[in-house]
Amino acid sequence: MPISKCPQKLQPLWKEWDRKAQKNGLRHQIYSVNGNHYMGEWKDNKKHGKGTQIWKKKGVIYEGDWKFGKRDGYGTLSLPDQETGKYKRVYSGWWTGDKKSGYGIQFFGPKEYYEGEWCHNQRSGWGRMYYDNGDIYEGQWLNDKHHGEGMLRLRDGNRYEGFWQRGMKNGPGRFFHLDHGQLFEGFWVDNVAKCGTLIDFGRDEAPEPTQFPIPKVKILDPDIVLEEALRKFKTEEED
Repeated sequence: MPISKCPQKLQPLWKEWDRKAQKNGLRHQIYSVNGNHYMGEWKDNKKHGKGTQIWKKKGVIYEGDWKFGKRDGYGTLSLPDQETGKYKRVYSGWWTGDKKSGYGIQFFGPKEYYEGEWCHNQRSGWGRMYYDNGDIYEGQWLNDKHHGEGMLRLRDGNRYEGFWQRGMKNGPGRFFHLDHGQLFEGFWVDNVAKCGTLIDFGRDEAPEPTQFPIPKVKILDPDIVLEEALRKFKTEEED
């Protein structure tokens, strides 16, 4: 009796072509239809490992780590300078899921930059910001704004130390008027000092001290003051 064998099932040719087209390992430049191109490592047809991506439209370059098609790990983002034509670094630091997350440095201008913690592309956590006008803020951030405890040092040397909310002074804080040699300590609401005390602080060393020192408040006889207050209180009760 003749033995019959079932013929092997052939796979469609497109599956074999697709397998060969899958990008894995190190590849030279791969161009997209929009002109963007990437050179680096791949895994399962996705950017994975070390690589460099160039976006043609804006000329943005990212060099660093990738994970399954997204910027993930340590990397640097650069932009072309319109005046010189050379590339300038915009951000260097850590990424998670294509967003700045962790410690990094962001350059906003020639003299303005931030170094500290990020979360979902926003300054969040501890960080230090150098402003273009010479001011420096060091402290806590949330959603790109001063939030928590921090210190703002102005370019003239005066500084505020205290609490912040939504980018404004809110809560207890101290403002050192070092140019006048005075210290204000009190409570703030949306950048406005609501109550507090002002005292001389290093007035002798201040570059621009006030003409007269702040007089010290002193009760000559506290017992008499207390008696007068009690007497007035009893009179009001009897009336």
